[in-house]
Amino acid sequence: MLRIAVPNKGSLSEPAVAMLREAGYRQRRDSRELVLADPENDVEFFFLRPRDVAVYVGAGTVDVGITGRDLLLDSGADAVEHLPLGFAGSTFRYAAPAGTITGIAQIAGKRVASSYTGLVERHLAEQGVQAAAIVHLDGAVESSVQLGVADVIADVVETGSTLRAAGLEVFGEPILKSEAVLIRRTDADLTNGVSLLTRRLQGVLTARRYVLMDYVVPNEHLEAAVASTPGFESPTISPLHESGWSAVRVMVERATMNRTMDELYEVGARGILVTSILASRL
Repeated sequence: MLRIAVPNKGSLSEPAVAMLREAGYRQRRDSRELVLADPENDVEFFFLRPRDVAVYVGAGTVDVGITGRDLLLDSGADAVEHLPLGFAGSTFRYAAPAGTITGIAQIAGKRVASSYTGLVERHLAEQGVQAAAIVHLDGAVESSVQLGVADVIADVVETGSTLRAAGLEVFGEPILKSEAVLIRRTDADLTNGVSLLTRRLQGVLTARRYVLMDYVVPNEHLEAAVASTPGFESPTISPLHESGWSAVRVMVERATMNRTMDELYEVGARGILVTSILASRL
């Protein structure tokens, strides 16, 4: 039986559960349920604190888990990223009082506050920078400079408005761009259950990213239409009963579908229809 760790709460939890449900796995209906068996798929789910998922995977207690790339790297667990899942994106940056620090090298000898001390220690070591101290805080790191316990902070930055309100500004390149990831133990073999889970999740990712587009086009404009819709691999083209026309079916990116429809109409395509993809295996 495949054992999968799923975040029990936070920004990772609901999207992870939704993705697993789309992939055909049974999911809990009560948030108080911490263990869930899915005998039809020969899977058992364990709902854990997001920070603990990597620890359990690294220890081999569960086979795979869903967590953030940031939490994986911060944990130091014996686990590796297996598949990026495309949700819960975030960017980690350094910040300091406006105008005081402009580059990462200037962190040397400073106190750095963060909720992700393992991640920060690793990054500074990679940059060859020795900080005076890494101060661990569980939250509200923006206040640490004003309260005198740190000179620099390392935190998730979205719009930067919270930092500006605290008199801070970001500097240097991002520490990390994070998102939800499927992880496995570093040296674990890829079992049939893990391979099947991977294919299903990849199918969900494809279905979310692409739509099916159907249209008809005069043969003299077929090449121009196909140039606008090259597809995931190649479009399917069929002759119509009415001579001189072809029907085209192709996968296009959801984010660009309206612009693509406009381009097709301009080159003479008609009957342009878009259909959502519920699942896929490519």
